[in-house]
Amino acid sequence: MNKVDHIGIAVQSIQDALPFYTEQLGLQCMAIEEVASQKVKVAFLDAHNVKIELLEPLYQDGPIATFLKKRGEGIHHIAFGVSSIQERINDLKEKGIRMIDESPRRGAGGALVAFMHPKSAHGVLYELCEKEDQGER
Repeated sequence: MNKVDHIGIAVQSIQDALPFYTEQLGLQCMAIEEVASQKVKVAFLDAHNVKIELLEPLYQDGPIATFLKKRGEGIHHIAFGVSSIQERINDLKEKGIRMIDESPRRGAGGALVAFMHPKSAHGVLYELCEKEDQGER
């Protein structure tokens, strides 16, 4: 793992949550986009050494909507920046880690992403995130 790339936080509404992050905490909103394949709208905030990703469900049958129904708003996942994501997936599987994604898929910002199953990671949902440009999102 290269570094923590971002921390995903599930929210009911980005519009309602964003002022806390921008006005109270003074973070800059970098981008807002929809990721139709994940049924989610995301906002990325610059927290200097790590990004915060706010996740709002677009539909009530998506994974973020399900998370919010079960647990309410809060931390959803921690994403590690990686290079050679498929190699990293294969390595983790060889080490006995159960993966939600056996191969990478496109996520926000065009990044390749894959998730580890929380049952293999002491209850934490971890994401592997490979960007073409390992710099800013």
